[in-house]
Amino acid sequence: MSNVEVEPEELRCGASSDGRPSGALEVEVLTAREVPLGGVRALHVRRTLPQRARTLIGAWCFADHYGPVDVPSGGGMDVPPHPHTGLQTASWLFSGVIEHRDSLGTVGLVRPGELNLMTGGHGIAHSEVSTPETEVLHGVQLWIALPEAHRGTGRAFEHYKPEPVRIDGAELRVFLGSLAGAASPVQTFTPLLGAQIDLEPHARIALGADPAFEHGLLVDAGAISLAGTRVEAAEMGYLPCGADELTLANETGAPARALLLGGPPFEEAIVMWWNFIARSHDEIVRAREEWEAASDRFGAVEGYPGRRLPAPALPNAVITPRANPVRRSRAAE
Repeated sequence: MSNVEVEPEELRCGASSDGRPSGALEVEVLTAREVPLGGVRALHVRRTLPQRARTLIGAWCFADHYGPVDVPSGGGMDVPPHPHTGLQTASWLFSGVIEHRDSLGTVGLVRPGELNLMTGGHGIAHSEVSTPETEVLHGVQLWIALPEAHRGTGRAFEHYKPEPVRIDGAELRVFLGSLAGAASPVQTFTPLLGAQIDLEPHARIALGADPAFEHGLLVDAGAISLAGTRVEAAEMGYLPCGADELTLANETGAPARALLLGGPPFEEAIVMWWNFIARSHDEIVRAREEWEAASDRFGAVEGYPGRRLPAPALPNAVITPRANPVRRSRAAE
């Protein structure tokens, strides 16, 4: 998905000064801001990452949560061809179908419970359009920052349908990394975890965790307690490094659903603007110029019935540092 804000925020993101949060393992609840994607009949998304309170969770640097949207009345998704650099995009749906086209020549469908992972290190372009048959569109679009050693990697695309794993009162679909004995074969360039977790009413589970990982729980439906802290629908609970077990509890009498994201703190400073991830303002300027010039860097998306997306104007500002805040224990305070 493209960030089609007219004036996208320019961010410099990175780890805290010591590379990871410090102190007690307290859950931080992050709220989303609503962002319209497009014109009058825009698809509105709830953007949880990045935000001032937290810019990355592991290498996860962008999370748009949308729907359920009634497509016949709401317009669905129609994102024209647009560029990306320095990242992987992970598309995950709960309902509806989206047609994906990219400059690799890929034409594929994003369906519920199936991962589409696109890699665009040096440069890639793609479009996303909900299919005519889609009546309700509901899902999440995620971006993964590529580390320095791999941020110039070539274009790639992978599709993966994880098998559901049942544990007491819950069903897991692990689309990246490993959890509860399930593992995804999909390639990433830093250690990552990505999984959909469905909890039955009043279910409680404990999942083994890598203490080197920080985690984010994006709740889609219901209310879920993460390590004793209640996280409502459309909120994300953030848990810093150090936990070797994650406890999740559905605190409602209805089914609950969430995405669990994780990874070791991403210690490189990155610059995000529009659909580009880079390391400096100058790199962003060059990427924008090359997209506007239709250079070979991004290639062409064939078969989209319309024009590609123009880049917005750059702000009259130089990027200023922005890092995840250093968390302190209550005892230290």
